[in-house]
Amino acid sequence: MRSKPELESAIAAGGRAALVINSRSRRGRKLYGRARRLLRESGIDFVHVFPVTDPSRLRELFADVLALEPDLVVVGGGDGTVAEAVGHLAHRDIALGVLPLGTTNNFARSLELPLDLPGAIRTLAVGTPDGGKVADVDVGWFESTGDPQGEGPGADREHIFANMVSLGVSVQVAEHVPHALKRIVGRPAYALTAARILPRHSAFTARITIDGETHELVTHQLNVANGAHHSGQRIARDASPDDRLLAVYRLGDERRLRLASATARHVLTGPWRSLEEDAFLTTDHVEIETDPPMRVDVDGEVRGRTPVSIKIRGNALRVIVPRTFVDT
Repeated sequence: MRSKPELESAIAAGGRAALVINSRSRRGRKLYGRARRLLRESGIDFVHVFPVTDPSRLRELFADVLALEPDLVVVGGGDGTVAEAVGHLAHRDIALGVLPLGTTNNFARSLELPLDLPGAIRTLAVGTPDGGKVADVDVGWFESTGDPQGEGPGADREHIFANMVSLGVSVQVAEHVPHALKRIVGRPAYALTAARILPRHSAFTARITIDGETHELVTHQLNVANGAHHSGQRIARDASPDDRLLAVYRLGDERRLRLASATARHVLTGPWRSLEEDAFLTTDHVEIETDPPMRVDVDGEVRGRTPVSIKIRGNALRVIVPRTFVDT
């Protein structure tokens, strides 16, 4: 593995770069042509461009990307596309660059990237006055040990994730939010879908074990965050994808109205509250069991059922970030 300055120098000197852009993401189809033009104008040359029209082929596609042995992989898309990239690029001597073309862009927000296309591309131009730098950030590691419920004997039960593991009403929202509605209204599509699902959703009991101590709670929604944002909003002012911590927190209790009020409070107070508050449990390793067993969402995809084990892998992913990003 090269040092971060060595990898940064290789990229700045015109190292091998590949572009993966999801033309089916919220803004990918609309901005694909403009993104290619701005990337050319920025001086970034790609040995290969992989336009994605079928997201189900992303895993196969990244095998082709890695075969190019690139120094930089630029991914244009939403959190789902970025999450797939993170799973393939973690623990490799490759930097990930992100063009935020999705609905919520949680990972891009956690990296403090500009959300406008010209700004994000300027950050990718490492070695220029406005360009970014190579940093290393944490990723999460998730293992489901629950009943696979039809996943099949060969199902992959372990996953690396970028932003968040969640269980509860958000799993149903992710499965049922209409893609057309997301394309039209953006982030509010999730809130509208949640409002439709919540009246029929049942609360569950979660047993959260950290360092041998078990905390039991009842809720409709439980999150375990590596990143700093959820649903496009900051979790806490001191949350970071580079702090070697997982933040475990619930939204509300067994009462459905509490979930709505807790979500609103999360949106309004996230930039000011701290991970040191009682609302959060912070750790580098957590075990979660639920009654009843629950399906689990990992960066937007349902990945198995509880019980689950979740760990942090510190500084496992190299990314292009603004020069102002604090890299620890």
